[in-house]
Amino acid sequence: MMIFYLVRLARRVALAASALAPILATPAKADVQVDIDKSSQHMSVRVDGAPRYSWPVSTGRSGYGTPSGTFHPQAMMRSYFSRKYYNAPMPHAIFFHYGFAIHGTTDISRLGGPASHGCVRLHPAHAAALFALIRREGAGNTTIHISD
Repeated sequence: MMIFYLVRLARRVALAASALAPILATPAKADVQVDIDKSSQHMSVRVDGAPRYSWPVSTGRSGYGTPSGTFHPQAMMRSYFSRKYYNAPMPHAIFFHYGFAIHGTTDISRLGGPASHGCVRLHPAHAAALFALIRREGAGNTTIHISD
């Protein structure tokens, strides 16, 4: 009789372990830190503290400031067009503060200097890489810090 209960208990434990296996096997999400320096027009990206990317950007030109501070992604849109600025394309847009976003631009010759209406512009390939990274690791694990 005791063996019957032990076999039954072993089956329950095995069933519980198999139900928990996918949860326990899910890898932990990494912390993504995006640092944007408006004075140098540069972005650096770290994943779990290790440097991953380093890119030139364009932030807001005179009269169109890019906000400073610490933010988190609020919305992400692979393909977006600005309703405010003549339907301008904003590929791989990562919105972080009201209508401000990090996004790709076709005006790559202006990267490295202030040129936008306040958004943070990136080379389209860099915007796609950042978008994919944040999508993979999670917006909740991402911090965007913009300094003067």
